[in-house]
Amino acid sequence: MSTVQHKYKIGVRRFGLINWIGFYTLYFKEVQRFFNVWLQTIVSPLVTLLLFLAVFSLAIGSDRSDVLGHKFTTFLVPGLIAMQIMQNAFANTTSSLMISKVQGNIVDILYPPLSPGEVTFAIILGGVTRGLVVGFFSILVSLIFIKVPFNHIFYVITFATLGSCFLSSLGFIAGLWAEKFDNMAAVTNFIVVPLSFLSGTFFSINRLEGPLYTMSQFNPFFYIIDGFRFGFLGQSDANVYNGLIILLICNAFLLTVCYLLFKKGYKIKS
Repeated sequence: MSTVQHKYKIGVRRFGLINWIGFYTLYFKEVQRFFNVWLQTIVSPLVTLLLFLAVFSLAIGSDRSDVLGHKFTTFLVPGLIAMQIMQNAFANTTSSLMISKVQGNIVDILYPPLSPGEVTFAIILGGVTRGLVVGFFSILVSLIFIKVPFNHIFYVITFATLGSCFLSSLGFIAGLWAEKFDNMAAVTNFIVVPLSFLSGTFFSINRLEGPLYTMSQFNPFFYIIDGFRFGFLGQSDANVYNGLIILLICNAFLLTVCYLLFKKGYKIKS
């Protein structure tokens, strides 16, 4: 038996342990996909952000008391930005997988010489990139209208990245599970949006009482928003270090689930 035949028999790939060219190519494809429709994927979230700011500013005015030691609009901005980051990271992976399944070109990521891990992490990283890009431009646009302090840039970047990864992974699972766009919309409308809205985006959870307050302590969305806001304001509703640990654990768990589901071919292989 030749050396080449022996390598293929024992499963050694000629690309090495990781097919970096293939991984980068798939990742670049995911990034290029949302940049090609930048009006929908980047500009649209910015318009939504400004509409929220305008509505709350006009509806509440200057009568609202301070929250966490800051004006309400200053408190609101980081929450809105975090919400846009999460929703766009989720949307990128769900739409990528769902469109591939509907159009029948899901085989384009099944047949190339890419391992399940390479495909999984390239697609998820594409969602993370979209979340961070939207977050970056949201911060720039917000600063034009609202003066928001930067107390801990490290936490801004860290929680934006962890939040993007968490929602991108969740979107990956939803994209594998969904069989039609109605399924994907159901996950967005009944899970992602409600959890984003009820996790401290528009208010401090210290205003909640009883079961609602207890439930918020088990909501990863809350720790994403709270940690991200801490990076700007230097104030938070919960212990930032606990939130960091919780999000690291949640991300590790979801990434493992994504890898195992794709490796198994959940709803994408006969």
